[in-house]
Amino acid sequence: MNSIKDKHIAVTGVATGIGAALAAQLLAAGARVTGFDIAPPAKAGFTCHCIDLGDLGSIAAAVANVEGPFDGLCNNAGLSPKPGREAVILTVNFFAQRSFTKAMLPQLGAGASIVNMASRAGARWRDNIEQVKRLFAVDPAKDLATFIRDEGIDHVRAYNLSKEAMIVWTLAETEAMTGRDMRINALCPGAVATGLLDDFAAAFGEQMARNVARAGRPGKPEEIAAIAAFLLSPQSTWLRGAEISPDGGMGAFAVGDALALADLRL
Repeated sequence: MNSIKDKHIAVTGVATGIGAALAAQLLAAGARVTGFDIAPPAKAGFTCHCIDLGDLGSIAAAVANVEGPFDGLCNNAGLSPKPGREAVILTVNFFAQRSFTKAMLPQLGAGASIVNMASRAGARWRDNIEQVKRLFAVDPAKDLATFIRDEGIDHVRAYNLSKEAMIVWTLAETEAMTGRDMRINALCPGAVATGLLDDFAAAFGEQMARNVARAGRPGKPEEIAAIAAFLLSPQSTWLRGAEISPDGGMGAFAVGDALALADLRL
């Protein structure tokens, strides 16, 4: 990670979990960090701006106060699936990340890397691509409640859809970002041991419990942060539009089950 020394990286959702671990690793490697969170940490060791990504109107004001240029951006902020929060999940996990990135583009320098924190929960984006496209067409300030009602979206589907959208958006932007001499990739972790893990256990139930049991444990925030730091560094310049899934093998287990691959083992 020496190549990230002196680079200036913006990180959303920086106060806890993966974002906090990423900021710590970047600082340890000699990078400069500017953070964004709804409740910035009191002793961060770096500049941190207060931003409420549930309020899309707050994004421009927050970005107006930052001092670029930036060499990288990690769109890490996100909400877990809880009943009754469908609109804010879609807003924070997708619409706000897209709006924040658009606002930050003028401050991203040549060679900049964007990392979108998606999830293994978004892995079925191909199956759901038409609904994802309909989400892209929504004006979140006017039509989101109607979309949620008409599509019959509950909190679990809202979360999965938001992460599917993050992956699709990453793919959609890859060529344009390449033309800007920038990179964009999606990081799609499985279950991670943060303060939100209980919310995911409640939402995904036995499926998640079985996946974690087969993997032996949930991931650690530091493990996911290390991959994000690599994607933000010049060492990963040939990774563009990639879906990278640090999930302890959970995705491979699912494919093995679906395709009956057990008989092919050594």
